[in-house]
Amino acid sequence: MIIGLGALSACDRGNTDSQTGAERTDTSTPAQGDSLSEGGVTIGDTDIGGVVSGPAGPEAGVWVIAETTDLPTRFARIVVTDDAGRFLVPDLPDASYQVWVRGYGLVDSEKITAAPGSQLALEARAAPSPAAAAEYYPAGYWYSLLELPARSDFPGTGPQGNGISESITHYEDWVRRIGNNSCLACHQLGSKATREIPDLFSDGRSSVEAWHQRVQAGQAGTGMVNILAGMGMERAVSLYADWTDRIAGGELPPTPPRPEGLERNVVITQWDWADPRAYLHDVVSTDRRDPTVNAGGRLYGVLENSADYMPVLDPATHDVSEVPIFPLPDSGYDPDPAPVSGPSVFWGEEQIWDSATTAHNPMLDADGRVWVTARVRDPEENPDFCRNGSDHPAAQAFPTERAYRHLGVYEPATDTYTPIDTCFSTHHLMFAEDAQNTLWTSGGRDVVGWLDVEQYLETGDAAASQGWTPTILDTNGNGRRDEGYVEPGESADASRDTRIQAGYYGVAPAPDGSVWGSTLGYPGGLVRLEPGDDPVNTALAEYFEPPLDENGNAIEGFSPRGMDIDRNGVAWAAMASGHMASFDRRLCEGPLNGPTATGQHCPEGWTFYTEPLPKFRNQQHEGSAEGSYYTWVDQFNSLGLGANTPINTGNLSEALLVLHHGEWVRLTVPYPLGFYTKWMDGRIDDPDGGWKGRGLWATFSSRTPFHMETGAGTTSKVYHFQMRPDPLAR
Repeated sequence: MIIGLGALSACDRGNTDSQTGAERTDTSTPAQGDSLSEGGVTIGDTDIGGVVSGPAGPEAGVWVIAETTDLPTRFARIVVTDDAGRFLVPDLPDASYQVWVRGYGLVDSEKITAAPGSQLALEARAAPSPAAAAEYYPAGYWYSLLELPARSDFPGTGPQGNGISESITHYEDWVRRIGNNSCLACHQLGSKATREIPDLFSDGRSSVEAWHQRVQAGQAGTGMVNILAGMGMERAVSLYADWTDRIAGGELPPTPPRPEGLERNVVITQWDWADPRAYLHDVVSTDRRDPTVNAGGRLYGVLENSADYMPVLDPATHDVSEVPIFPLPDSGYDPDPAPVSGPSVFWGEEQIWDSATTAHNPMLDADGRVWVTARVRDPEENPDFCRNGSDHPAAQAFPTERAYRHLGVYEPATDTYTPIDTCFSTHHLMFAEDAQNTLWTSGGRDVVGWLDVEQYLETGDAAASQGWTPTILDTNGNGRRDEGYVEPGESADASRDTRIQAGYYGVAPAPDGSVWGSTLGYPGGLVRLEPGDDPVNTALAEYFEPPLDENGNAIEGFSPRGMDIDRNGVAWAAMASGHMASFDRRLCEGPLNGPTATGQHCPEGWTFYTEPLPKFRNQQHEGSAEGSYYTWVDQFNSLGLGANTPINTGNLSEALLVLHHGEWVRLTVPYPLGFYTKWMDGRIDDPDGGWKGRGLWATFSSRTPFHMETGAGTTSKVYHFQMRPDPLAR
């Protein structure tokens, strides 16, 4: 059947994709049971296809969205039109769908009710004004209107001077704080919920006063106030007030480009999960080392500060469920929820977050167990085996007094969750490619910690199965780690090694056995740990900072956040400067140890790729307004664009940003507006299944799901990104 209005046009295509072997659309010989429209879109009984037309003819590079609430959870599938405005939404579950068009330069079309097997002629609606069109732009385009201080304002001169904190000595340090090292690490800025000031805060107040009220809202208020106070509260608030004033006065951002080329081949599927009061941090679908593990199976998420369960999605049945997680039963740990600093527009005085475990990051092992970083007890009370005087080898080398997050493991076969106490703090975690299945973690501040998983599974002895090491540079250049190293803050001594405080944020074991991590701050850096035969006592580190000039200013990119490693040992990182960076240690021309190997010794190893967003107003650094949270490397071609493809989370672009042969491919999520993820996971469900057998998984990871366009009551979502060989492939 054909539903709707509009002209249809014809265009033939080839048969197969040379890379994946995926079936292409063939308009000449539809199979039995297929439907062929007069426009040449061949669909089957589970597809919806057709053409999108506007006042000037076919609409290329716009999204067609098919959404239903008939399944166990809300479900949507999104595709992009081709050059002729044609579309095909493939493999839809049996349900009734609302189908509509969204695109830059448009406002949403009328929603049409349709079932799989329908041919639709959809009418796009031109935006009646530039302001109406801009309502659909990604948050980063709006955030780029924020004006930055001039480089000449630094160092800051304090509240009696230029209002910038005296502790901020470099312009770049300010930029990272309004980017992915602070504000954007929790939620978007530039969304409609943030670029406009609600009446609750603005009624009877100036815009500056309204911003003071706004940043005190909810259970995150204390954290937001502390971030701005660290920048210089009055200067920061005045710049944000100016930003929202100009937007309220009608200032508009530049127009984004519509999807082009490979960007039109994406199929995005999404499911609701968790609940409206919870926010996701990460999702896991498979074993990073072998993406065929758990093929077609359930996905698991973690909720950080918001709630003590793991949400679970079965994508085959569209069912969602929960796995409770908890501290050690005998720990007595039951903290009070964070207080509400000020009333929230969405939740008033309600305390919506009450997690004790603060689970942060999940990983699957080869047998499908789910390992998480999660709190198991009072963080201020490390057990005796961690402390000075213990006979634990790691405690003898470097005792620890506290650990703010620990580990846990869920066994799906027995539906059992077990908390695991650690002497070191955890944040992210990732398995090494070794016989012990070593689980390396970040977040340890002064140490890098790990768990020998094989030993733990065999013995259940968490204390004996874990280890940790301080971060020691071989600054005397003798090729080994010596006792009596120089401590942080002490004068350099070329005859001794040096301990640095460069705690891992991201963590990524490399195929060669080294363990890489990113360290936050300005200029930030990357750390490479060589464990040695006895990591507690033999591990040595190398530390690499982005290049600085003689005044300590960034030459190009600065301040990495999340990072990953490829199969060649090249590290990739999301930078606060609006770049993706690569660091290739093989390009280093000078020595990698010795007294000069303390950070600035390998500028030639760095390459920076500017992310595809506009610059801020008055931006005085290379890069863009983007603030990607993490870089993830598709080591095994899970997406279909090639092995070792680096991908940024694109938190302000509302897209996954794929660096493909040096060019950006933006996999934009157009609905609901506000897509923001902190991680992704690639799984191959069928190595022989072409594009349908592989894809990337992500979740909505902002602390504020209610900031999405669908508002209060919105839950987090699971997203599946798949790349077809062309926009009409089935």
